[in-house]
Amino acid sequence: MPETKQKITPCLWFDTQAEEAANFYISVFKNSRIKHVSRYGKAGREVHGKEAGSVMVVEFEIDGQTFTALNGGPHFKFNEAVSFQVSCATQAEIDHFWSRLSQGGQEGPCGWLKDKYGVSWQIVPSVLPQMMTGATADRVMNAVLKMKKFDLDALNRAYAGQG
Repeated sequence: MPETKQKITPCLWFDTQAEEAANFYISVFKNSRIKHVSRYGKAGREVHGKEAGSVMVVEFEIDGQTFTALNGGPHFKFNEAVSFQVSCATQAEIDHFWSRLSQGGQEGPCGWLKDKYGVSWQIVPSVLPQMMTGATADRVMNAVLKMKKFDLDALNRAYAGQG
């Protein structure tokens, strides 16, 4: 039986680091794997400029979500207009994803970071949307604005009105 493919698949454009990045991402997230690697052939070299046999596209999966990584050349760069949000149930999860994904990259405010490839991520406690509603929203937002990596205990104290 053929594998069911998801309707929308994020495609990440790299210069030449698609395979390296895919291997990095599957090392960070459990239940991840490389699904397929396709390579440039001789056809179209005058357009794409890539050597025959070099990696063109890597299809990989992170916890059931398929991504593609394309070695498309230096024409486009990542920016913060698109990011991937990682929902974390515990501080240990927040710490793991924050330390691994920011390694060689750049930490930002409010749970945002850029990895070493320039891809933006948000490492977010799964309870944050609930905390940001109703009468507690201002207290929690004040706590969030003081953080880079989220501190779940501090958010819980703000949510409870203890901070």
